[in-house]
Amino acid sequence: MSLSAKSILFAVMAVAAATHASAADLTTYQAPDAGYEQPPAFKWSGAYFGAHGGIASPKLNPFADGKGLTGGVQAGYNFQVGPGIIGAELEGSYLGNNEVRVPNGKLEERFRGAAKAKAGLTFDRTLLYGTAGLTMTKFDSGKGVSGPSGWKQGYLLGGGIEQGFGGGLSAKVEYNYVMTNDVATSTSRGKSKTDLRDHVIKAGLNYRF
Repeated sequence: MSLSAKSILFAVMAVAAATHASAADLTTYQAPDAGYEQPPAFKWSGAYFGAHGGIASPKLNPFADGKGLTGGVQAGYNFQVGPGIIGAELEGSYLGNNEVRVPNGKLEERFRGAAKAKAGLTFDRTLLYGTAGLTMTKFDSGKGVSGPSGWKQGYLLGGGIEQGFGGGLSAKVEYNYVMTNDVATSTSRGKSKTDLRDHVIKAGLNYRF
């Protein structure tokens, strides 16, 4: 075989090998499914309402003596700017038999309302936030102790994490530190005023519309 024939044969074999490799690549490669659509980001802005339940305790340890179950409802509105969230929420809770210690006895907390501001950052369906606001707490007298009449004003600080799901639903876990100053009590030994503190850990569900 002449040198020219050998060169031509070599060139043909090289082209054939390259064509086979390209065909294999085309077979392996699959074009994206034109029908696939990336799910939209969760919308945190707008109005919502929901319910919550948890534990209220005078100590940070939620299993300490004096703890009581708490449950209630909340409603609010969020504004979203990029990943940032600001909002406001109204909350009402039944505190059950949560006991707080005062001089010469204990009081029971029954009901609490709160008006809270919220601010946080979103990571698509996850929201991390802090909250602060004012509270109004209704106390009941304990054994041998008379509590304040009416509602007593206080304040709260806290934070939480909320996870969004489909259909506008989300679930949250939140911690609140509640301070109520100068709670007046009276016993057979006299009158006194006490600063009362609560640690509230709760879980809840919200629905956006």
